[in-house]
Amino acid sequence: MPRIGNMNLLSEKTFNYHFGNQLRVKKPQGRRRTYLCYKLKLPNETLVKGYFINKKKNHAEIRFINKIRSLNLDQTQSYKITCYITWSPCSYCAGKLVALVKSCPHLSLQIFTSRLYCHWLWKNQAGLRYLWKINISVLVMKEPEFADCWDNFVNHQSRCFKPWEKLTQYSNSTERRLLRILRINRTDLFLAQSSEQDPGLNDLVDAIKRLFLDAHRPRD
Repeated sequence: MPRIGNMNLLSEKTFNYHFGNQLRVKKPQGRRRTYLCYKLKLPNETLVKGYFINKKKNHAEIRFINKIRSLNLDQTQSYKITCYITWSPCSYCAGKLVALVKSCPHLSLQIFTSRLYCHWLWKNQAGLRYLWKINISVLVMKEPEFADCWDNFVNHQSRCFKPWEKLTQYSNSTERRLLRILRINRTDLFLAQSSEQDPGLNDLVDAIKRLFLDAHRPRD
């Protein structure tokens, strides 16, 4: 089976089932597993890529964090990590991701999620806002992100990514829910996504994040 470094590539069936953003599926209990795919990059080079799955008492995000810490990254270099994840981080993992980035100021982290995990719980909503507050963008996967994840982490036998029915509709629905949680608007999400292609927009994105998060901070 083809591998990423020392890891097996995902099968097409696994990818379509677990990364699928459909609101309802048969046997939904099977999608309780979290898959986290990541790419660690320098400005012009991908250094490491792989994926983690949650295990008993060990969330995929925690396994990912442990991996990044074990790399002992060069403090003089600037690194960017892009993550594709089936479920957005819970409040506990959000806190651990914040701690990782705070301890590694040379590291930039961007997360794309297929679905929102228990989004009705206030603590998970607070966790998502906390991530944005310290410049960890959590965005909803759309067709370009699904396609990139497919290209890099799936044993696709040279087949192109084929969007499933209503993919865009489901992404837009999830994005609207995320917007309500973050209390920001589509312009801010567009800028955050655009900064992936144009790093020059990062300062503007950071300023807008601070503006909206400060505006909605509880007052004494």
